[in-house]
Amino acid sequence: MATPPVELWDRPPHTAAKHSLLRTYLGAWFPIIARYNKRVVYYDAFAGPGQYKGGDPGSPIIALETLIDHYASAAMGDTEFYLLFNEQDQGCAQYLQDLVTKLQASRAPWPRNVKVGITNSTFIELTSEMVDYLEQGNAHLAPTFAFVDPVGVKATPMSILQRLTDYPKGELLVYFAHETVVRFCGAGNIDQALTDLFGTEEYKDASLLTGSQRSQYIHDLYKRQLHDSCGFPYIQSFAMYDDRGKQLYDLFYCTHEPIGLDRMKGAMWKIAPSGDFSFRDRFANQEVIFAESVDTGPLQAHLLQYFAGQAVTIEAIIDHVIVSTPYTSSHVKRATLAEMQKQGLISSPNQKRANTYPDGTIVLFPAV
Repeated sequence: MATPPVELWDRPPHTAAKHSLLRTYLGAWFPIIARYNKRVVYYDAFAGPGQYKGGDPGSPIIALETLIDHYASAAMGDTEFYLLFNEQDQGCAQYLQDLVTKLQASRAPWPRNVKVGITNSTFIELTSEMVDYLEQGNAHLAPTFAFVDPVGVKATPMSILQRLTDYPKGELLVYFAHETVVRFCGAGNIDQALTDLFGTEEYKDASLLTGSQRSQYIHDLYKRQLHDSCGFPYIQSFAMYDDRGKQLYDLFYCTHEPIGLDRMKGAMWKIAPSGDFSFRDRFANQEVIFAESVDTGPLQAHLLQYFAGQAVTIEAIIDHVIVSTPYTSSHVKRATLAEMQKQGLISSPNQKRANTYPDGTIVLFPAV
């Protein structure tokens, strides 16, 4: 039977931002993960056709180009990279296959350590088959970054995410249809899909809430389920808003390593918002907007409260910022602590030069 034709669609600004985030993070992730592993998997679970109407690349092509054009590609030559692109629509899967074939021909000789697989299945079916196969052979999935970016709420049940990420070196960047869930959590007409999505019926309690309380409850419940069900100790969420200030969706990045958390947040801060979208997070009872110009006011207020009356090493402060705030390690010294010290909010008993924080520096926070 002939493959149905594909009608490409425009890439909206918020999708372009999501792709910029992916490109920036993978540029950091590929060489780090290759340094310690001989085989690495990148899994794009909802790959699409690989291209938009105007010719902009989709996420599979972005991942491939980021890897093969990487400045450190030669140093990564001893690691096998397997990029698995799954697309449920047959026409889109074939279109993507043709794009990849053309890309491989244009980059001949293609790196022998970069393998590409394109499948035409559902996320649930393919992931279940992969994990079943591994479990039957008593094997483990290689270190994997899974980009799970579906449309709607029915395609990514928590039970399948749990099976996919039940490995110590798994990472996950997952789309969460926040606006849809908030709207339908009390309607009763898609309860089974929402129960599968969360892996619990606790989302129904959100129907007792309104406005920002309902929104925050839904967000926090999904984050908790990713932590409890999938076993991720480190999770950072980013809320996408449109130009009218309406929240569209959340991205949840999940990892087992603080360095991944720091790299992903660093990638997010590099993507400056435009008039069409913004990425935001709630922190210290304030809204943090990710932008090129970093406002560390919320972070300063948080550190003063969290470490009140304590003497803390610079290393401990940085670790806390990476794990427990939307900020990165690069925001700690000059943009935060130095500004606080200039205002007389903190001091140090062992600084050799004011407003500098080499390893071992002790920072004194006043009691509240």
